[in-house]
Amino acid sequence: MEDIAGLLEFKLKSKTSPLWPQKVIANFDVFLKDHAAAEKKAMSTALSFIAKYPDQPELVKTMFSIAKEELEHFEQITELLHKRNQGLKSDEKDPYIQELLKELRHGVRDRFLDRLLLAAIVENRGCERFGLVAGALSEDDQLKAYYEHLSREEAKHYGQYIKLARLYFEKNEIEKRLMELLEAEARIVNALPITPMLH
Repeated sequence: MEDIAGLLEFKLKSKTSPLWPQKVIANFDVFLKDHAAAEKKAMSTALSFIAKYPDQPELVKTMFSIAKEELEHFEQITELLHKRNQGLKSDEKDPYIQELLKELRHGVRDRFLDRLLLAAIVENRGCERFGLVAGALSEDDQLKAYYEHLSREEAKHYGQYIKLARLYFEKNEIEKRLMELLEAEARIVNALPITPMLH
């Protein structure tokens, strides 16, 4: 993960409640279904960037990479659900994502920056939460290592979105807007109920 450590200088403004991983472990099949849905949506987000900005070669290349990894994660969680005699859930709107999308500005340039930064923030939150899931699982649970791996993957994706933002925008502009969006994300997280969902 080249240069990821430096890119992770932007920290979330609010930590997930310690009650959240407890609720996840107590309702793990519910969590897995939501996790699968989130991976599918993350893949769709990457593909939507390609559809919206097809004339940006570096972005297209990065989004293909992210989309393939998210699809792989979606497949892995789906297989895990099937082993547990569970199916996928139908598509539902994610309240966390819906609230974040309200922060998008109008205007082609502003919206492009906001989309990159919001995607980075969502991946950063995923990094934190997958790490919490790994920490809550017992040492002999095979899924512990898997969720540790997913946490690192989310960190990588976070870094990739930030690197793209830096390719198209000045550092000062990124930092100012990212701080605003991180504050908004913290308010959203703190206002939502604690559920066994990824977000």
